Amino acid sequence: MSSSFIDTNVLVYAFDGSDPVKQRTARRVLEESTSIVLSTQVLLEFFVVVTRKLTPPVPEQLAADAVAELARLRVIPTDEHLVLRAVTTSITEQISVWDAMIIEAAAEAGCDRILTEDLHTGSTIRDMEIVDPFVT
Repeated sequence: MSSSFIDTNVLVYAFDGSDPVKQRTARRVLEESTSIVLSTQVLLEFFVVVTRKLTPPVPEQLAADAVAELARLRVIPTDEHLVLRAVTTSITEQISVWDAMIIEAAAEAGCDRILTEDLHTGSTIRDMEIVDPFVT
């Protein structure tokens, strides 16, 4: 079964009404994806962004409820092994350590693709396709 790792930005756009086109796209991606994988990093980043960086911010309890709902999906925990692999990937791929954490969590889960706007769409890293769902 193919699985998709969903990066924070896709989840945030699902809650961000300031860009209705991206919001519709993000919601469609979440509805159509059959096997979604997240990480603890994504859950935490999501909470921070929607409660502190959106205008208007999502109320904290609503965001906490959303995190609880998202946590019902497959979530890859962050541990020291994942961090060490991410540091290596950051160096070898010349990307941020945060993006490398996403790649390593997706690889650990055995994902086929990563849905994100933070990496080069169409590229392949660790045998996973990078897809920016917002590129038309």
